[in-house]
Amino acid sequence: MRLDKFICKSTELTKTQAVELILEGRAKINSDVVTLESTQVHENNQVTLNGKELVARPFRYILMNKPANTICSNIDEAYPSLFNYIEEGNNEELHIAGRLDADTTGLVLITDDGHWSYNIITPNKKCEKVYRVGLRKPIVEDAEKQFAEGVQLQGELQLTRPAKLDIITPQEVLLTITEGKFHQVKRMFSAIGNKVVSLHRKKIGSISLDVNEGQWRYLTEEEVNSFSK
Repeated sequence: MRLDKFICKSTELTKTQAVELILEGRAKINSDVVTLESTQVHENNQVTLNGKELVARPFRYILMNKPANTICSNIDEAYPSLFNYIEEGNNEELHIAGRLDADTTGLVLITDDGHWSYNIITPNKKCEKVYRVGLRKPIVEDAEKQFAEGVQLQGELQLTRPAKLDIITPQEVLLTITEGKFHQVKRMFSAIGNKVVSLHRKKIGSISLDVNEGQWRYLTEEEVNSFSK
C-alpha cells in the first residue's frame, strides 16, 4: 500500500493533507524519514506520523445490489453514485471490483483492498460472473456454440474468452463470462446480431446476490477468502 494511502487509512486526513505532511518529512517508515508519497508500506513495516505510530483500519468487503440509474463511481455525475446507499464513512477509500453500467443492476463487490479485488477482475484468475440478460430478439440457434468458441468484438484484436450461455426463454438467457471488457455483455450480443434490453448480474465467483435492490451487507470471512486462491 502507498504511504499516502496508508496514512489516510490510519487517520482522518485527506490525501492532500497526508501528502503535505509526507513532503514536510513528518512520516517515517521503520524510523527512516520518507518524503515520497508513493513509497510502498509493507505488512511488517512500522509507520509513524509526527512521532505517533499508525495502525491502519481493517479492510472492508461489501456486497451490494446495485439499483438502476446509479453509477459505479465515488462521486455523483450524470447519475448518482451507488455509494449514496452506504453510510459507513470513509467511502472515498472504497472501490468497486468490476463496475456495472448505469442501467445495469445487480451484484457489485466493494472493497478498499486492492490485492483482493485484483483476484476478481483480472482475466487470468478466471473468476466467473453470471448475468441475466433480456434480449430484443429471440436468441439465434448457434449462440451457445459461438460464445463457447469466442466472438469478435468490434475494435478488439482477440476473440472473447470462452463463455457459457444458458437459455431460459428465447429472449432471456444467463451468460457466464470470466473477463470484463468495456460493455462486454452488450457487445457480445451485438456481435451476433442482437441487442441487450436488460442486464442484471446475479453472481460473482461463488457469491450469489441475496439482498434487495439498494441494500448491502459485509461479506463473511469465508466469502472473502473464496477470492484469495
